[in-house]
Amino acid sequence: MRRRLLRATLGLGAFAALGQVGVLAGGGALRWQRRALIGFGTVLSLQAAHEDEAVLARALDAAVAALQRIEGQMSLFRPDSALARLNRDGVLADAPPELREVLALALEVARESGGAFDPTVQPLWEVFAGARADGRLPTAAEVAAARARVGWSDLHLDAPGGVRLGRPGMGVTLNGIAQGWAADRVRDVLARYGVRHALVDAGEYAMAGRNPRGGRWTLGIADPHDEARLLARLLADGRCVATSSDAAMHFSDDRRHHHIVDPHTGWSPTGLSGVTVAADRGALADALTKVMFVAGPERVPELARHWNVDVLWVDKAGRWAATPGLILGRS
Repeated sequence: MRRRLLRATLGLGAFAALGQVGVLAGGGALRWQRRALIGFGTVLSLQAAHEDEAVLARALDAAVAALQRIEGQMSLFRPDSALARLNRDGVLADAPPELREVLALALEVARESGGAFDPTVQPLWEVFAGARADGRLPTAAEVAAARARVGWSDLHLDAPGGVRLGRPGMGVTLNGIAQGWAADRVRDVLARYGVRHALVDAGEYAMAGRNPRGGRWTLGIADPHDEARLLARLLADGRCVATSSDAAMHFSDDRRHHHIVDPHTGWSPTGLSGVTVAADRGALADALTKVMFVAGPERVPELARHWNVDVLWVDKAGRWAATPGLILGRS
């Protein structure tokens, strides 16, 4: 199911402009390499260029190692991950620094969004997934009982390096932020090796420089109601891009109930079908797609200004709009 969700999410942004060779502005040759790997339950890919193929190979090796390390800490699909152990035991006495860093950012977004983004919604996801396995939706009582175990203010980062859940039965998911955060870290790794042109697909996108044909990286934004049809093409401007949609994973055929839940109600928000966010940080773009979903279409422009990001959103009727800062071309 995770793989299906990510294919649908990537359908909102996966049609990146590709090529085989590249040329520097001064006329020298850029050598391009690509890596693919399984991570976060889907296929991740990296493509990057450097004048020196050996340097590029080392950079991509380091980037792949970073992705694997991050997944090993933050995946819910691996029972030995640090996050899985936190959920099982309620405490990590010596949490990996990267896990604490992404949890701190998640709590910052939760606080600033008034809880619209909440990394402790895992009990709600579990109750919907459990009911789906029985061929039904959860009852209002089941949702209320799960929601009673949700609350970002009861997730504690203890000094010097611990993480603790404040109440029994709580659970943390980083599915709404970890892939954007991983994209940030990988782009940083590549930059340390002098890589100036790259496309990082860690489930969400981080880009640098130009594509192999020397132009802008271009992402196709697909219609969440019909992913074979592009709504627009997004020309990269150096920011990271993240997407969420009700097509990614839904618990009812009408998509009224899907994998994004409002932490305040326990149910999925009903106003939007898809959200694409461009932000300076992939982790922030990733998290804000959920904030926009919870807020609904009327508040998206206001929230985009507040967070200094740009957004394209699609409502349940298929109507879409975008803030002015996105560079869009019609499909």
